[in-house]
Amino acid sequence: MPDSATYNLSLPNKPIDKIITTGLFEDYINCPMKCFLRASQEKEAEDSYTIWLKKQDNSYQQSEVIRLASKFKEKDITINPSVSKKLKNVDWFLAIDLTTQIQNLKTQIQVIERQPPELSGSVAQFIPIRFTFSEKLNRTDKLLIAFDAFILSKTIDIPIELGEIIHGKSQSITKVKTAELKNDVRKIINKISALLSDSSPPELTLNKHCSECEFQERCYKIASEKDDLSLLSGLSDNEKRRLNNKGIFTVTQLSYTFRPRRRSKHHIDKPERYHHSLKALSIRENKIHIVGTPSLKINGTPVFIDVEGIPDRNFYYLIGIYIRTEEGTIQHSLWANNETEENQIWSDFLSILSSIKKPVLIHYGGFETSFIKKMRDRYPETLNDFREIKILESSVNLLSVIYAQIYFPVYTNSLKETAKYFNFSWSDPLSSGLKSIIWRHQWETTQDYMLKEKLIRYNSEDCQALSLLTRNIIQITKQYLNTDQNFKQNIIHTNSLKKNNTQSKWSAFKSPVTGLEEINNAAYWNYQRERIYARAGAKSKQIQKRQEHYQTKKIKYRVEKVVIWEVSPYCPKCNKMGIKKVTTNQRIQEDLIFGKNSIKLRIIKYVFQVYSCPECMFEYGIDQRFLDVRRYGWNLIAFCIYHILGLYIPQMAVKRSLERLYGFKIDSLGRIKEKAANYYTETRENILNRIIQGNLIHVDETQANVRGKLMYVWVLTNLHEVVYIPTENREGEFIQNLLKNFKGVLVSDFYTAYDSVDCPQQKCLIHLMRDINDEILKYPFNEELKKIASEFSNLLQPIVKTIDKRGLKKYFLRKHLKEVDRFCKY
Repeated sequence: MPDSATYNLSLPNKPIDKIITTGLFEDYINCPMKCFLRASQEKEAEDSYTIWLKKQDNSYQQSEVIRLASKFKEKDITINPSVSKKLKNVDWFLAIDLTTQIQNLKTQIQVIERQPPELSGSVAQFIPIRFTFSEKLNRTDKLLIAFDAFILSKTIDIPIELGEIIHGKSQSITKVKTAELKNDVRKIINKISALLSDSSPPELTLNKHCSECEFQERCYKIASEKDDLSLLSGLSDNEKRRLNNKGIFTVTQLSYTFRPRRRSKHHIDKPERYHHSLKALSIRENKIHIVGTPSLKINGTPVFIDVEGIPDRNFYYLIGIYIRTEEGTIQHSLWANNETEENQIWSDFLSILSSIKKPVLIHYGGFETSFIKKMRDRYPETLNDFREIKILESSVNLLSVIYAQIYFPVYTNSLKETAKYFNFSWSDPLSSGLKSIIWRHQWETTQDYMLKEKLIRYNSEDCQALSLLTRNIIQITKQYLNTDQNFKQNIIHTNSLKKNNTQSKWSAFKSPVTGLEEINNAAYWNYQRERIYARAGAKSKQIQKRQEHYQTKKIKYRVEKVVIWEVSPYCPKCNKMGIKKVTTNQRIQEDLIFGKNSIKLRIIKYVFQVYSCPECMFEYGIDQRFLDVRRYGWNLIAFCIYHILGLYIPQMAVKRSLERLYGFKIDSLGRIKEKAANYYTETRENILNRIIQGNLIHVDETQANVRGKLMYVWVLTNLHEVVYIPTENREGEFIQNLLKNFKGVLVSDFYTAYDSVDCPQQKCLIHLMRDINDEILKYPFNEELKKIASEFSNLLQPIVKTIDKRGLKKYFLRKHLKEVDRFCKY
């Protein structure tokens, strides 16, 4: 990773101005690098959007100060007065252009209005006022007036609770509670002080403010030379920080981290997640990459639209329409001179749509989506036809087709960069959305026809670029049909990429630290043991009937064995002698008989003598097992459950096996599983009680996907018996209530829910080792962490060898106590 100073040789060798002014305060909110460059007196571009906006603000401030001063008498106005604690006793009501400084904080307050005290003995209130050209205010505007109030309050030693911002053509007044923003202002000031106290520049990070910044060209050049991650639009600071911690600092490095993933069937209908690593891969290979199956079908005449407006004024002044037909192309440019003509160009737009056969609106981004919605709400009387409403509602946002599905080898998904990839160019290379706002304001001031032509040409070229991009995307979504061979070679679907499963959750454990793999293998010693378990579960869905190549006929067997079931004549409820009924009851079951070397099918008839108690009128004589299961015997049920749960054989395979080998025609194994679960509920509870009443519990939890729903399974074992308990979430309250009476030793991982269980506890070394190994893989350049992991491995290896040779005997393990103490002190 090159040192950042390598790319800052153009910085002037001048001392950094450590006075925090209003300008530096505003710059830091937008970008720390901009603040540093401004303090370092770096040369800035003169034609940026920010410079133009400042000129507009200055002009607006001058006119508004004159307007505001006209409301006061001349003797009540002062200009550039001195500021001190004596300001409490002044007699003016309006101060203009007031400069104040305390320590390293300096501001030039545009206007201060003094309000006399309402009660005798109280002090006057001073309200700082700022002026801004914008119609809409943002958080930066409010922080700036709070910054003025903060310095003024420190200077005159009077709390400043309120500030005002006058903005827009209508001179709207917004009151800002500056006291509520004091802590935010203080935090920003501290950060700026730390920034300016260091001679080295902050980390370069491109952000949304870059498009309007005076230093855009300089920063973008440095970022390109560094191949910086912030070149990728949409990459958040947290994501970039996380990648840096892994040793990934460039787009090229990030491109090697992409791994194609198979989507779960439960997430097929959900939007694809955006992969910055795949975007980096597309840029490195200069090829288009496709994820999933993007689709773009235009059933009708495509109508490409691009709208220009002034978001700050919520005003749309130009609608560009580009239509491709079999006869050729048609371009419409609907222009509004002012806000009153906006309704007219919207009506003209609807009229043009009505004249087109099956029009399909296509646009790029959310600006046009917002335009259509606002126009429908603003001028509802213009929509007289249901067909027009349907056309507007079914508009196609091309960006939504591209996003997370088609990755072009460009840093952003902007229309300008994407269209340039297909060799489209604008007549004015510097034209942009922000430039169009400047041109429109200049045209409103000068009525220069050339500016209007420039705006219309820029808008129409946007429409043409959208048309070109749409044609190429249609070719891509057709999966290489009707495209030439060269075009095919530049398109790669992620399904064709070689999958690397080394990062899979269930992959083999690998570690860069010698010895950890050997220790991990010790976790599986004697793992495959006989174990008793029960699973609680809901009723399974009935298996759908399937057409098979053969149809097994149910064979009518004769009864091969008759069993007379002996039963006590005494009532199980009141212990009175029952009365024998004249008729007997019988059950005929299909069952399996397990022999020494065989498994045979038997049809067995069970005969029961039924009794009736004369005392409580209870009838008895049939064992509960035959009431729960009528047709199939318990040997057959045990056979099915063992194959499904013990051998992990799918239910349908077990069912087909029984049908083919023994002629069984089982309707639903789900019902058999349910009856077995109910029958063994008591067994499960007994196992759980024995585990809780014991001296040792190993506990863990893991995720499970049950019928498309994410659940958690808690595993509890005493090394002889094990129980699996499913829950809907991972909240620790469940395990805490379950083990509230447990007094033995609890062995667990580092999940904090176990810490609140009131009993002696131990932590699993294997979990600790794997967590350390994951941290090493996550932060491969952390040498201190590697050293700790190496020492831990050296500690565990002789202990594992002792266990392998001598077993878990205290006598043999105590010789390692010194090494353990030494490691803990380390």
